[in-house]
Amino acid sequence: MGDCESMAPQLEGEENLIAAAKHIVRALGSNKNLTKDVKKILADLGSQLSTMATIDDEGVEGLKSGIEEHLSVVEEKIMSWETDESMIWDSGPDEAFEYLSAVDEARKLIQGLENRCLNGEGEKELLRRAHDVLQLAMQRLEEEFKYLLVQHRQPFEPEHMSFRSSEDDGVDVGSMVSFGDESFEESARRDSVSRTSEECIIDLVHPDVIHDLKCIANSMFMSNYDHECRQAYVIVRKDALDECLFDLEIEKFSIEDVLKMEWGTLNSKIKRWVRAMKVFVRRYLASEKWLCDQIFSELGSANFVCFVEAAKAPMLQLLNFAEAISIGPHQPEKLVRFLDMYEVLADLLLDIDALFPDEAGSSVKVEYHEVLKRLADSVRATLVEFKNAVATNTSTNPFAGGGIHHLTRYVMNYLRLLVDYKDTLNLLLKNDGSVPVLLSPDSSPSTEDESTSNDFSGGVSAMTLHLQSLTSILEANLHEKSKLYRDASLQHFFLMNNIHYMAQKVKNSELRVIFGDKWIRKHNWKFQQHAMDYERATWSAVLSFLKDESNSSNSSISRTLLKERLRSFYVAFEEVYRMQTAWLIPDVQLREDLRISTSLKVIQAYRTFVGRQMYHIGEKHIRYSADEMQDYLLDLFEGSQKSLHNPHRR
Repeated sequence: MGDCESMAPQLEGEENLIAAAKHIVRALGSNKNLTKDVKKILADLGSQLSTMATIDDEGVEGLKSGIEEHLSVVEEKIMSWETDESMIWDSGPDEAFEYLSAVDEARKLIQGLENRCLNGEGEKELLRRAHDVLQLAMQRLEEEFKYLLVQHRQPFEPEHMSFRSSEDDGVDVGSMVSFGDESFEESARRDSVSRTSEECIIDLVHPDVIHDLKCIANSMFMSNYDHECRQAYVIVRKDALDECLFDLEIEKFSIEDVLKMEWGTLNSKIKRWVRAMKVFVRRYLASEKWLCDQIFSELGSANFVCFVEAAKAPMLQLLNFAEAISIGPHQPEKLVRFLDMYEVLADLLLDIDALFPDEAGSSVKVEYHEVLKRLADSVRATLVEFKNAVATNTSTNPFAGGGIHHLTRYVMNYLRLLVDYKDTLNLLLKNDGSVPVLLSPDSSPSTEDESTSNDFSGGVSAMTLHLQSLTSILEANLHEKSKLYRDASLQHFFLMNNIHYMAQKVKNSELRVIFGDKWIRKHNWKFQQHAMDYERATWSAVLSFLKDESNSSNSSISRTLLKERLRSFYVAFEEVYRMQTAWLIPDVQLREDLRISTSLKVIQAYRTFVGRQMYHIGEKHIRYSADEMQDYLLDLFEGSQKSLHNPHRR
């Protein structure tokens, strides 16, 4: 405020203006029953003349009286609502307009009085009264502002989001001790949310009251009650944002709470978090920013400040959950969920940078980037844990029936799921440098070296190297497990089953693109080798009794020897039948192929022997016909042990 002389108007020489002013003052003094309209006109004039400090004593007293009258009119309008329990904006647009006009008049009176030289106690008292009136009005406007925001809030309905139905679909995928089974694939399947359901600005407050909210905000800001206005907005909208998280079924947990959760519970909560995150950021926060812009667009940076203050706590709540997940144990069954969380945060990165661009939002943005980095580290650490778990998975007993081991099923289904994340994994593994190239136990160094060289020259991806490394570790483990069988034929049978399963999983899924046809051909050759090794180990000794040894077949010793050899063959065959009906080949085609291959060798040798030696042996010593033998071979590899009980057995 400048000094009095500099602010006083230069009135010397303006006798007519002064005379008119004196006339108005005298008229005011003699007339005590002025109408309300006249009082308002004179009060407006008084506000303008209040800056003129050189009017004589009579004029000053008159202007003071006019300002007081004006203030009384404004005060009466504002105080009339203090005893009224109804809301101003519920009473119609005219009442709302009149109230805002009264507030505007109070503000102008204060400005006028503050621009005067307040020498007397009377003028200072007027200023105090005006401030009190304005403060009451601001308190009322704050209440009206909150009321409009709450009363006209639009319900948020996250379409296409079946959260409750998905809560119980999380199956505990087991630990790396048992390595689960086929159910792992179903329980760990990635979640996705349609972008069409995410990206849509919605009216969080009914459009009809946006203008009213804007008018109240403008009035409060112009009256230097901007802090109170922002605070009112933030309180109401923060509650709305919290309710949105509740609708999305996001609960508030401490880091300790998260770390104590059982995996089955945590798994379903992560799935909910992933689904809710995109909806909350792309739909709700984007709409919240739009609401702030509509109300505070003419008030500088207020729109941004209000948005950040309202959104900060809910965003940090979401990020705290992700942080708790990232610092928890890196168990292999959590990898898919880590990837889901990483991908949703990476996908929303540009949205977050746009919503929180300046210094006011830096705390949210910095925390967001930090959590994203921690999740990336968690993915890498979990992959390492998975490799170690596969490598160190030990068994004390051989796997019953020589079938497909749980470890094989778990690992291959695990790898199938990772194909959905190939772009993310390639990005995270590209510069990791932790993908070793391992030799499988039965492969020659030259073969592996050639394969590796070709892979690198072909520009193989980081993910391909990583998955091939995992399968090499799995094969090494399976070879160790095969040594638990005392029977060499069962060792090869077990490896045939498991390597065949690996090859089929790659061939018949998206893994084929990752591993390539060369890997498939190589592993087809491996399981076929084990099939041939099984046949040699099982049937060479059995069929040795049927070898054609053309000695003197007329002697009684030769006949006795032939009968003994045939009897030994039957004993050996029946033992194979008893043992290998309990062995299992789960794959129908592989089971059929091995039966046919075995049948061709066994039945051909049996038919030849019996056909040549029938005369010397005698029909009564033939326990089974060739057709019966062939039928018995069809009982093998069903996983259900049987024995032969022939009534003609000798």
